[in-house]
Amino acid sequence: MTYQNQTPNSCNQSDYSSSCRVNVNGSAQEQKFIENLIIESIEIYGQNIFYLPRTYVNKDTILNEVESSEFTQALEVRAYVNNVEGWEGQGELLSKFGIRVEDKTTFIFSRAKFEEKVDDNAVLNVEGRPNEGDLIWFPITKHLFEIKFVEVERPFYQLGKGYVWECQCELFEYSDEELNTGVADIDAIENAFANAITVNFAVGGSGDFTVGEVVAGGTSNVTAEVKAWDSANRQLQVFNRTGIFTIPETVTGQTSGAAWTSASYNTLNNVNSEVDQNFDFETQDDDILDFTEGNPFGTFASTTDTTI
Repeated sequence: MTYQNQTPNSCNQSDYSSSCRVNVNGSAQEQKFIENLIIESIEIYGQNIFYLPRTYVNKDTILNEVESSEFTQALEVRAYVNNVEGWEGQGELLSKFGIRVEDKTTFIFSRAKFEEKVDDNAVLNVEGRPNEGDLIWFPITKHLFEIKFVEVERPFYQLGKGYVWECQCELFEYSDEELNTGVADIDAIENAFANAITVNFAVGGSGDFTVGEVVAGGTSNVTAEVKAWDSANRQLQVFNRTGIFTIPETVTGQTSGAAWTSASYNTLNNVNSEVDQNFDFETQDDDILDFTEGNPFGTFASTTDTTI
């Protein structure tokens, strides 16, 4: 039997239907093989993390800014930590505002596994991929990271296809977001750092509030979550308020049934902060500036002063 190669003129690489055209992208079977190898590698060398999709509560459509958001799901998925030697970034920095922790890291997800474990079980703001602004909880070190950028072209189209999402993350800076994921360690972050105030009650109430329940004002219809309850001093610490309680009004626990009449509270005293000085500034500035004037800073360019 005689074998003979085709002449060069009969193999046109620009002819996509030609059987002799070089296929640098690989076949569907080859792509699936590479994908399975990557999934297996991440399953072996990766870590279990929780992916928290962000839900927009209020969004400024003019400035395109998210004013408030919440996290109500924590979906477990396998991810590979790109740097096994520790966190990236600048670490701990001593600045004029105190100590800042700027840890960074990169989590790598299999696209197929991300679709199965996260995308099919959650409503993402941008479907089909990890979203910038979503959170990743790393249970081993109990760190919460925020996705800052998702690299979609690394590695660069092996056999003509992408197989992973590379999420570049920074340590999350909590700013009063609501965390109700059902994972105790994650939800405890809100309890520890959310802006919380103390409501003082008058004598004559009944029952004891329970930590974590929702309380509601009978007149204002304002709701809040219970952080702590001091029955001896009749003081209730709450966070996640939806407004301002009326004084007086009956505040009722939606789970415990406890009912007490509010006497006073101060929205400027954040009990979750040891360095909060909002109330001090609010009271002491009256000794410096006269806010009864139309312009306490002077009469320059005043629209009511006709002498200048």
